[in-house]
Amino acid sequence: MKKLTTSKFDDVNYPQHYNEGGIEAIDAIKASMSSLEFKGYLKGNALKYMWRYTYKDKPVEDLRKAKWYLEKLIESNENTS
Repeated sequence: MKKLTTSKFDDVNYPQHYNEGGIEAIDAIKASMSSLEFKGYLKGNALKYMWRYTYKDKPVEDLRKAKWYLEKLIESNENTS
């Protein structure tokens, strides 16, 4: 698992509440799933943020979160091709 080495947190790329003991939640989640399951997780989260961005007070932040998950999904597929 990747340890968080930056002290800079932001709500999209490095949310502080998703890090504990220097381990990012996304890395722990990935480690607990098969490759196919993890891709489904990424896809579902991208869809979730796309679905709800118009219903919240920070639509651009939700769109950035959707983009983050979509970029992770693309990266995951590039690594298996």
